[in-house]
Amino acid sequence: MEVYQDKDNEHTIYHGNALDVIKKEISDESIDLIFLDPPYNIGKNFAGFDDKWSSDIEYAEWAYQWIDECIRVLKPNGSMYLMTSTQAMPYLDLYIRNKLKVLSRIVWSYDSSGMQAKNFYGSLYEPILYCVKNSKDYCFNSDDILVEAKTGAKRKLIDYRGDTPKPYNTKKVPGNVWEFPRVRYRMPEYEKHPSQKPRALLERIIRASSNEEDTILDPFSGTFTTASVAKALNRRSISIELQEEYLKIGLRRVLGWESFKGEALASVVKNTKHKNKKIKATDTRN
Repeated sequence: MEVYQDKDNEHTIYHGNALDVIKKEISDESIDLIFLDPPYNIGKNFAGFDDKWSSDIEYAEWAYQWIDECIRVLKPNGSMYLMTSTQAMPYLDLYIRNKLKVLSRIVWSYDSSGMQAKNFYGSLYEPILYCVKNSKDYCFNSDDILVEAKTGAKRKLIDYRGDTPKPYNTKKVPGNVWEFPRVRYRMPEYEKHPSQKPRALLERIIRASSNEEDTILDPFSGTFTTASVAKALNRRSISIELQEEYLKIGLRRVLGWESFKGEALASVVKNTKHKNKKIKATDTRN
């Protein structure tokens, strides 16, 4: 296990196994918000790690271990968001609902321009569980995540349900279907990773369920979008990543390193002529 931190110790990166790190390094009830985006058990290759268990049950039993540890380190008024595949989510949902209060079952919906299934309905969403320890005491900053209310406000309808008629609100709290584009090759925020989550998705989660100076834990950090957004929003972060190839992304995006073990750390973005262009780690577009 290796540990890397910024000079103010506000952002910590662990290079190691998520379950081991949480057990050994993170104290009880010390985390305000946890974002969990583990391998999905669907056969993707994560820099040499094979994302495939022998059965759904074996995968679920592996997940139950780190779920229990995450519940242990979550503060009494803390929140947890958990993603996994549509196939695996029922196992985790049934397990978690006996330990936490599931406030929302969110659908992250996106379009796909690639090949789709021809003999069944292809998947165009990923599920997210939004859970809290105490349903009467938790952080939810609704004013920080308002979106346009399209129905009544756009049509300039009048709401007659109260004592005094009034126009419909122009803003509202998002529902449980979130439409954010997937991160694609050539997009400015793209990193070389098979399941990168969009920055906009993490911005909504972090704005809604944490406050400035809160501590956010991401046990399966991947492209370190969680910690990158946390840093931009003046939160603290703890990130865990097993694969060294992805660790280097975190050292660049979160800690601002420009090299690691003699290797220059640079993201790749594309210019308007669609040619690869190296940029320094200090670029703020990611």
